[in-house]
Amino acid sequence: MTTQYGNQPTGQQHYGAPKAGASGNVFSIIAIVLGVIGFVFLPIVFALGGLIMAIIAKTVRHERLATIAVVVSAVGLVGGMVLGAIFASM
Repeated sequence: MTTQYGNQPTGQQHYGAPKAGASGNVFSIIAIVLGVIGFVFLPIVFALGGLIMAIIAKTVRHERLATIAVVVSAVGLVGGMVLGAIFASM
């Protein structure tokens, strides 16, 4: 916060403002769950949605778990499609 007389700090702190990237990993956790669900059930829907959410968490929100979420969702997408192809050919 600054005073009306320039860019002099007033000494007041904003304690309620969340920090970028440190406030939560909500998108990343949802993306990880969707990637795991997509490995077993409808990978095009769930794992692809998880991958999109993980990319948003990484690029826009800068979450810590975003890299793990990208990997889990990508493995869920590819692995789920391979698993579906194996079960479809039986």
